[in-house]
Amino acid sequence: MPKNFTLLMTLAPYKGIRDPKVHVTKFESMMFLNSDSDPILCRSFPTFLDGAALLWFSSLPTGFISSFDEFAKLFINHFAASKIYVQDSDYLDTIKQGQHESLKDYMTCFTIAAMEISYLNPKVQLHAIKSGLKTGKFQEAIAVTKPKTLEEFKDKAIGQIEIEELHEARRNERPAQKEEEKTS
Repeated sequence: MPKNFTLLMTLAPYKGIRDPKVHVTKFESMMFLNSDSDPILCRSFPTFLDGAALLWFSSLPTGFISSFDEFAKLFINHFAASKIYVQDSDYLDTIKQGQHESLKDYMTCFTIAAMEISYLNPKVQLHAIKSGLKTGKFQEAIAVTKPKTLEEFKDKAIGQIEIEELHEARRNERPAQKEEEKTS
């Protein structure tokens, strides 16, 4: 290893669960700042393995790996089944706003899932987010106004979230006011 080399320990070890391609991409991004030397990448990568992934690596014959690209492909192929769920646009159809879930929480959950999907068509995303709304005034307003873009939908959602937060604040004020009246 070069004398000025420092291994950043900001990447959580891969244990054989989650998407292996994401782990390799994060590792490569982290190492880009330090070194792009093939031997250094090959020697550093096992540092970020644990559990089943480390056992798998330890079982590889000595000298089996000739390049980091080859190693990364082997790693990704071996752990390909470790993705928790298939990340495609069909998954978004399974995300529904719960009956007592705030719009803000639903939007956060949906957005996190959507960010995980590569090449997501914005029209598919818009359809899925509207389809997942719980029955109520906001869903009816969206059906009437028919936002054509995600931006239009998000603008309307922001307004509704502000209304929900105002109602929640008022509900929380009432018990405090009643408590004050009792003690007066």
